[in-house]
Amino acid sequence: MSVDVRIERVLKATIGRVYDAWTQPGVLTKWYCPNPSVNPEVEADVKVGGDYVVTMGGYVVRGRYTEVEPPKLLGFTWQWDHEDDRSHVRVELSEVEAGTRVLLTHTTQLPEDAPGLLEGWELELDRLAGVLSDA
Repeated sequence: MSVDVRIERVLKATIGRVYDAWTQPGVLTKWYCPNPSVNPEVEADVKVGGDYVVTMGGYVVRGRYTEVEPPKLLGFTWQWDHEDDRSHVRVELSEVEAGTRVLLTHTTQLPEDAPGLLEGWELELDRLAGVLSDA
């Protein structure tokens, strides 16, 4: 049984800046880890079928892009090197009066992982909002 972890946020930035923050390794390194004391390393070939790797200290997550529709949609698989489960993340962006609406859906086959995924993404989106406000 799969479980969807959904988070919706409005970020005070243009849709182009938010999309770039999800696709440019130099920007991803500033926010794409829930632990602010870890400086992640990011490699990303942002195209359908392209791979990404994010190293966060001793942890590595990797996957493949399944949907790439600039500047509105990214979909990618998600798998930690130390786990067998492969999940899927979908990020939908839309322009709203206050900035950009982000709807993130992380679908996992392991319901017990949902609380940790929710917490991790909430922390990362907080960091993303900070990065966008600093720019």
